[in-house]
Amino acid sequence: MIDYENILNPVVTGIKPSGIRKFFDIAATMDDVISLGVGEPDFPTPWQIRNTGIRSLEQGHTKYTSNKGLAPLCREICTYVHRKYDLTYDPDTEVLVTVGGSEAIDACLRAIVRPGDEVIIPQPSYVCYEPITQLVGGVPVILETRPENDFKVTADELRSLITPRTRALILPYPCNPTGGIMERADLEAVAEVLKDTGIIVISDEIYAELTFGGLRHTSPASIPGMWERTITVNGFSKAFSMTGWRLGYACGPAPIIKQMTKIHQFAIMCAPTTSQYAAVEALRSGDEAVAKMVEEYDMRRRLIVSGFNELGLVCREPKGAFYAFPCITSTGMSSDEFCEALLRERQVALVPGTAFGKGGEGFVRASYCYSTEHILEALARIRAFLDDLKK
Repeated sequence: MIDYENILNPVVTGIKPSGIRKFFDIAATMDDVISLGVGEPDFPTPWQIRNTGIRSLEQGHTKYTSNKGLAPLCREICTYVHRKYDLTYDPDTEVLVTVGGSEAIDACLRAIVRPGDEVIIPQPSYVCYEPITQLVGGVPVILETRPENDFKVTADELRSLITPRTRALILPYPCNPTGGIMERADLEAVAEVLKDTGIIVISDEIYAELTFGGLRHTSPASIPGMWERTITVNGFSKAFSMTGWRLGYACGPAPIIKQMTKIHQFAIMCAPTTSQYAAVEALRSGDEAVAKMVEEYDMRRRLIVSGFNELGLVCREPKGAFYAFPCITSTGMSSDEFCEALLRERQVALVPGTAFGKGGEGFVRASYCYSTEHILEALARIRAFLDDLKK
């Protein structure tokens, strides 16, 4: 009999499964569930992008590409980030095409973090940063962002956490789950804190195209003194509605990208060929489709935020991504209790804020990647649930 407990890596077994999936699994066993849980665009991938992928298959482009990605795609990525975010990279040495943005984050942490190094991770934030840091032998140092600061990283909070062992800072903005963003002045304050250190910034910009209220995303790498220390991670899943195509990229200084490419070479080989051809078209012609999707998200954003506030669940205005993060402390329930009871009693699936870190307690995440009819039905059921609590 094999003793699997002694065989398995204790670092891996000690990592908890994603708190997001727990509620999806419960909901899958129930009928008539209205979900605001999935962070996936409900729009199809724009037709010209799909058609380019189809044509690439018809033309027989089914072989491996180079490890770092198709040369035309690397060039288009450089052109895109320059016109969008004023960033300049060499397509031959400073770009890596990956299997989604998550692989880029993993490869970057593996390339720069040594056992015992500390990685500062703002929370609430996406679920992958802390476990990947643990998997590479790093020590997660949690910076708990606060609603009164719109869930931003402040210079004073950052400064208080830096030690001689700090290797990296993750900046996950626009932020999943809070919808918070970092504006230029915020990033300049962070740059001032980091200027005399060797700390590398991993900037997860997967929601960069999804900002609202006339605000435009500012990349940390565009701040003076930050390019040399920043790895910019982005991808095609959110802005171009290409989640299933599994394609992302990283841009940054050549010495780091070189080592990330080595990791990618041995672990992955190359990103999906069909997806890469489609991505070239996305970057060349996708702006109009993205703008239409953002306009629709903005309307839904205003609808869901006003809906939660009308229900007495205080919800700050999310300025990026496609999530609302209402506070549920007025109910007297924890985030997990609220979500479990709401799912069981009114068949509405939300994600507890604690799935994104301890600082998410007292909040729930609601995605507005759904039709207005879907959102209105969910809000009506939540109202009924809250009315029941008052009886």
